[in-house]
Amino acid sequence: MQTTTQLLDIAVNNLSVTYSNARLALYNVTCTVEPGTITALVGPNGSGKSTLFKSIMGFLQPSQGQIRIGGLPVQKAQKRQFMAYVPQSDEVDWNFPVSVFDVVMMGRYGYMNLLRIESNKDRRLVMESLERVGMIDFRDRQIGELSGGQKKRAFLARALAQEGKVILLDEPFTGVDVKTEKRIIDLLMQLRQEGHTILVSTHDLASIYTFCDRTILLNRTILASGKTEDILTEENLSVTFGGLPINNLRQNFSQKTSHFSQ
Repeated sequence: MQTTTQLLDIAVNNLSVTYSNARLALYNVTCTVEPGTITALVGPNGSGKSTLFKSIMGFLQPSQGQIRIGGLPVQKAQKRQFMAYVPQSDEVDWNFPVSVFDVVMMGRYGYMNLLRIESNKDRRLVMESLERVGMIDFRDRQIGELSGGQKKRAFLARALAQEGKVILLDEPFTGVDVKTEKRIIDLLMQLRQEGHTILVSTHDLASIYTFCDRTILLNRTILASGKTEDILTEENLSVTFGGLPINNLRQNFSQKTSHFSQ
């Protein structure tokens, strides 16, 4: 896998998204994901995290505002394969008959012609990506037969095969055990060192301290943004979640870090 040399940021300016039923999903969102960092996107269910992800990927059209990736509009960034996306599990049809290898190969579609003829480079990158996430022995397995953690790693391999300089992961730790979570975090930290810009949405506040440089708190709009140690305060979390017990967070953090240090 080649090392990323060009560092790209995500700049969101005055973004609002309204759904067809007139429900306002995001309002006046302005934030920056710094290049070459891991940033956590944190908020309660229904706060607009997935909507923001889909807007950054160009899957949703905002009602106002703009998004730029490395200074380019989303559509141009898409054409240059700047972004890769790891969706939530409930967004995937796990009954679709496709192998793990084929899922990861989908990350190469943007580099192929209309006939989608695989090149030697495509196959090499797919195998390297599977190897990197520890899924090479599962390449011929049907995607629906995998465990929750294996599915997440397969889609992370797809993102790696896509060679996106910006990687978005929507709730990557939901339904995985501590060992798998640590493996994913270790890989994300390696990717950061290689120059990738990574945005992760998560409910797992305890693990954020271990690997996220910056944190954005979202509840339909930006409530706070900055260095993780400055943002995850009792006051900010109370505003975001409506009164999160800070003692529970501290206890979970202590337990999580003890697992990661083993």
